[in-house]
Amino acid sequence: MTLSVRNAAVAAALGAVLCTALAGCGGGTSGSGSHSGSGSQARTGTPGASAAPSSSAAPQAAGSSPAAAPSPAKAPTLAPGPNGLTPVFERARQQTDKTVALTFDADMTSDQGPRAAGGEHFDNPRLIATLRQLKVPSTIFMTGRWAEEYPDQAKSIGTDPNFEIANHSYSHYAFKSPCYGLPALDEAAARADVDRAFEAFRKAGAVNTVPYFRFPGGCYDDQALRAISTAKVTAVQWDVVSGDAFAKDPNAVAEQVLTGVKPGSVVVMHCTRSAAPVTEEALRAIVPELRKRGYRFVKVSELIGK
Repeated sequence: MTLSVRNAAVAAALGAVLCTALAGCGGGTSGSGSHSGSGSQARTGTPGASAAPSSSAAPQAAGSSPAAAPSPAKAPTLAPGPNGLTPVFERARQQTDKTVALTFDADMTSDQGPRAAGGEHFDNPRLIATLRQLKVPSTIFMTGRWAEEYPDQAKSIGTDPNFEIANHSYSHYAFKSPCYGLPALDEAAARADVDRAFEAFRKAGAVNTVPYFRFPGGCYDDQALRAISTAKVTAVQWDVVSGDAFAKDPNAVAEQVLTGVKPGSVVVMHCTRSAAPVTEEALRAIVPELRKRGYRFVKVSELIGK
């Protein structure tokens, strides 16, 4: 699995900006390209393994202890890849009808609490309201730290049937190094990080969680796929980069999405006001135009289920 040359260039530039301004907000390139799950047969499963012991690299709140992973709602997943590696889904390539999944990364690294306390907004309630208003089913890839910072919003999103919450790690630290300057987790810490995010969603009261995982920065390799294989998740990448991170022109973001979308596409966008300030405005142009072209919006679970 590889991104197109154009999308890879955009993603690399995006990653460089994010490394500087947001410590690696999602939108980088795929890592190992040899284990795409796009052609794998779907199955139904849930992550159910207990949290692995956290290494010293794993972020852990003071006074807390790692908890067993909760059981997200059943949703279609892909069969394991070669040698049991975590399967990777990028796009429903065999899709014939015009469906597209808009996905939004709710990014926040585990060390950005002081910035949030200082008034920086890592949330975007207006974007969520617009998705509801336009009746666009969506998948939100949320970090556990984001859910802890905005528990009321996490619960609201995670109890709304219009949305499903997928795992974007707890810490938004790298599962493969190098990855845009992000601190890297070792194998045990990476596995525990996935469980800790699901636990944060549970504590916030989110119930519409699905066993999908998006690597921070989009960076992964076989070692990363092996590290989280016992979590029984499907890794979800994308084939359309919106370019919304730190963009100032919503029309340019909309045009990039509209140019890239194909039947079965997964679009990566962001649900973070400080990092993606024009996403909501771009969405108001993207949605009606794609519907005019005959597209239907679906959650990632529907694409994988097909």
